[in-house]
Amino acid sequence: METVARSEPSAEVEASAPKDPTLIYRQSRWTRLTHWLWAFSLFFMLLSGLQIFNARPQLYIGKESGFQYNNTILEIGAENTDGGPRGFTKIFGHRFDTTGVLGWSGPPGQETPRAFPSWATIPSYYDLGTARVVHFFFAWVLSATLLIWLVASLINGHIRRDLAPRLDDLRKLPRDILDHARLKFHHAREYNTLQKMAYGGVLFVLLPLMIITGLAMSPSMNSVLPWLNEILGGRQTARTIHFIVMVLLVLFFVVHILMIVAAGPINELRSIITGWYRTDPPAKHDQATERSA
Repeated sequence: METVARSEPSAEVEASAPKDPTLIYRQSRWTRLTHWLWAFSLFFMLLSGLQIFNARPQLYIGKESGFQYNNTILEIGAENTDGGPRGFTKIFGHRFDTTGVLGWSGPPGQETPRAFPSWATIPSYYDLGTARVVHFFFAWVLSATLLIWLVASLINGHIRRDLAPRLDDLRKLPRDILDHARLKFHHAREYNTLQKMAYGGVLFVLLPLMIITGLAMSPSMNSVLPWLNEILGGRQTARTIHFIVMVLLVLFFVVHILMIVAAGPINELRSIITGWYRTDPPAKHDQATERSA
């Protein structure tokens, strides 16, 4: 999740700036710091969250759950069959055999009933207490960083200037979609429309929704914000929304990495590590205009 820093480079940056006019200082130190804090926090929250999910590998819609209710939308488990133990995943009543990955997994001869396999959880062994400590620690890191970033970006105009889609951006949306489908990328200082919409959706919809649903699942927050649980339709519904947001964030991450690889990984990684980003050379007609000016 990158955020463009379009403020004027400092004197120190200008002094160390390369002579290549296509190489620009795109990402500020604060942008790079928050990017990696969010990335590390989400990584540890994901793996510890899957460990927490393993304690009750079902999702429900509604305020209550149990055998007497018919509101399960997802279930991951294992069962004994004539062919031995098998893992299964049930989504909206549709059952899939997921042996070896979900429900029943592990080294050959040492399989165990687990919703998510040991290689996908923190810790790898079943330890709900440690998973909760890790999950909540990085949840607070993520929340604090996001709040500070939001306040700072509102003050310095970064959100309005760099992330908010303008009318002209919306006009360019069909072309941006076609360019991305053709793996044709334009390297510029500003984000294109798809990037603005994707980053805006993560920063202003998915991450806040994850934090809100996380608070709604906390029993200690019921006394502080009793209305939050009601708005979300109950703790079980909040848990389901929390899980769906997690899946959407994972999908965003996968697409994000694919786009980095397709657009040029060295240039993209240099931008988010050092701040320097190589843009496309000026068009020939632009160069001719400059020479005639």
